[in-house]
Amino acid sequence: MQTVRQIATEIVAREGGFVDDPDDPGGATKYGVTIHTMRKLGLDLTGDGVVDGSDVRMLSKSQAVELFVRHFFEWPRLDLLPVDLQASVFDMYVNAGNQAVKILQRLLGEMGFGVVVDGLVGPQTALACQGAADPEPIALRDAYGVARRNYYFRLANHRPASRKYARTRAGGKGGWILRAEEFVSQEYHLSDAEFKQRVAGWD
Repeated sequence: MQTVRQIATEIVAREGGFVDDPDDPGGATKYGVTIHTMRKLGLDLTGDGVVDGSDVRMLSKSQAVELFVRHFFEWPRLDLLPVDLQASVFDMYVNAGNQAVKILQRLLGEMGFGVVVDGLVGPQTALACQGAADPEPIALRDAYGVARRNYYFRLANHRPASRKYARTRAGGKGGWILRAEEFVSQEYHLSDAEFKQRVAGWD
C-alpha cells in the first residue's frame, strides 16, 4: 500500500515543472502548485514581500510534496475515505480543489446516500463512502474515476479554451482524460473510437 507521501510524489511527477498558460485559470504553476495557492498560504520564497511567478519558479519538489500532504490531504481529511479511493480523490483535489469532494458527494447522492454536497469530508460523507465501498471498494473507485472524467468533459464542453487539456492536437485523449483513467480499471477506459465520438461536437 502506498503512503500519502508516495502518492504526493507521484502527483508532483505527473504535474511537471513550471508553466504559465494563459488558458489555465490557475495561472503560473509548478508541480501542480498554483500561484493562487502560494499566495493563499503566504509562500514568499524569494523574501521580497510579494508572492509572484518568481516564487512559483523557486518551489522545489520536496516543498510541493509537503504542501500537498498538509493542505490537500490532511486538511480536507481525505484519510476518512476508503483507502482504495484516497489516491484518486487526492489527485483530483490537487487538480480542482474541493470540487474533488463535491464530485464524490454527488456520486454518493446518485447511489442513494443522503449526503450534503458541500466539498467537505465529514462523518456523513465518510459513512456513505463506507457503505458504497462495501463489498466492492474498487467499484466505488472506478465510479469516482468515471465521474472525474465526466467532470473534465463538462468543463471542456462549456469552455472551449480548456479543450486542449482534454484532447491532444492529434485528436487523442488529453492530459485530463488520461489522468482520470489512471485510477479506473481498464475495462472502463474509453476506446479511441469512443473518445472521438464523445468529443466530435467540439469540431
